[in-house]
Amino acid sequence: MSNGELPAALITAFAERPLQGNGAAVVALEQPASAPWMQAVAAQLRQSETAFLLPLSRLGSGDDAAGEWALRWFTPRCEVPLCGHATLASALALGHWGLLTSGASTRLHSRSGPLLVSLGQTGAGRAQLVLPSGGLEPSPLPTELAPSLGGTPLRSWRSALGYWVALLPQEFPLAGLDGDALAQDLRGELRQGLVLMQALAASDQTPTVQGLPADYQLRFLAPGLGISEDPVTGSAHALVAPWWCDQLGRERVVGWQPSPQGGGMVCDRLSSGMIRLSGSGQLLWDGRLSAGVDAGEAADWSCCRPVLG
Repeated sequence: MSNGELPAALITAFAERPLQGNGAAVVALEQPASAPWMQAVAAQLRQSETAFLLPLSRLGSGDDAAGEWALRWFTPRCEVPLCGHATLASALALGHWGLLTSGASTRLHSRSGPLLVSLGQTGAGRAQLVLPSGGLEPSPLPTELAPSLGGTPLRSWRSALGYWVALLPQEFPLAGLDGDALAQDLRGELRQGLVLMQALAASDQTPTVQGLPADYQLRFLAPGLGISEDPVTGSAHALVAPWWCDQLGRERVVGWQPSPQGGGMVCDRLSSGMIRLSGSGQLLWDGRLSAGVDAGEAADWSCCRPVLG
């Protein structure tokens, strides 16, 4: 058990202004910590996700690992395999701590493989990350959800991430939806993640992200992960962005999330099939975490080791 204090920060990710976006706590570790310890910290910090960063060199990955990090994400209830907003927050936290310079890139090694992140050249608080998409498989939603959505969705899908996705007509009042109430009504597999999305018509009221008007908007509910509604969800946008690119006939789309906090991102489809998300973040607080790190036998970070060959 280590009694040292650890750098910690809270950053609101995918936020166009202060107190917008999705809060993520970021903790910089000096040695591998156990999953139960990280879960306990995440439960205390009570953000939708808490990110834990560990220098990759501490996993015995050699000199090639210099400047790269292992990354894990925990909701207040469980560990998750992928989280976009906490990855953006991690890049911004590294920049804030002087561990990643403006314009520089690094890889964060996770359960979902290596994730490339970079800080903006100009303009404080801007970063990019590259996420896998996962693909959508057409599938009808359970019929009991239809009344809450004003009828059967235009289209619906399932995904390898475990999320369900429903396309709603433009006239559906998605921004005014009571997300917490709907989350309480979700049953079965829908509780692991439900994306509700719709196209946005261009108007003076259309939200903008980094000066660009949003093409679509979505809400994300995941009570099974301990999150009634996630304010802004990078993994959900990375999942649906390719579909919107196909519909609009371009490789860049802008997504918005009209949750109570609100926020959005620019999504670029890369030739690799991965999705680059560009967004802004705001530092809310910066401090030290005083909690003895459990580095016992349960501190297994093999899930984040790079695959060689």
